[in-house]
Amino acid sequence: MGHQFAKHYTREEARTLLPQLREWLAQLEALHASLRKHDRRVETMLDAGTDRGGQTVNDWVRTMADIQRVLEEFRARAIILEDLDRGRLNFPAIVGGREVFLSWQKDEPDVEYWRDLDAGNAGRKPF
Repeated sequence: MGHQFAKHYTREEARTLLPQLREWLAQLEALHASLRKHDRRVETMLDAGTDRGGQTVNDWVRTMADIQRVLEEFRARAIILEDLDRGRLNFPAIVGGREVFLSWQKDEPDVEYWRDLDAGNAGRKPF
């Protein structure tokens, strides 16, 4: 039987990436906050019927492009960003001969959990 993912991480490979992943998550959080601010400004402009162009829209587009750039870093490595608010990531892996996810959250010091592909966060199991 084939696997759903072409790339599979070991715990050590995932651990090695944690410093960079923490940095990318922090960037995404800051960009998301900036995007919300731009969204409010654009919404106010639309409600007021004012000019829909200018610096506010340019900033919004730039922020969206920056978010896309950071998300591409995850996608290029087949790392799944499950929940930005919790900083929850899933790494495809093989555990006990089965394809699973290594599951990590930004507040956890190490990659200490795994879960079945079809299990949610409640299905996380410690190693």
